[in-house]
Amino acid sequence: MTVRYFAAARAAAGIESETVTLRPGATVAELVDDLAARNARLATVLDRCSYLRDGIAVRDDATPLSAGDTLDVLPRLRAADRCEICHVTER
Repeated sequence: MTVRYFAAARAAAGIESETVTLRPGATVAELVDDLAARNARLATVLDRCSYLRDGIAVRDDATPLSAGDTLDVLPRLRAADRCEICHVTER
């Protein structure tokens, strides 16, 4: 399967994407644990990430993965990281 990294996850991983081999029945949680075990810098970012499996948000880290899947690793924005580009003036 393909793992694609974005923003801080990409910086921590040191690569844009990688191909990984899954054991049958592997879940998102197991893959994330494996990625963290291989890269200590990436491990510090993964617990603050959201994941998309084939473009669909992963709501449960027990979601099973398949060999042809793509998992996008997206760091969540914290309120302090958000840029204010507009303001609501009335509702």
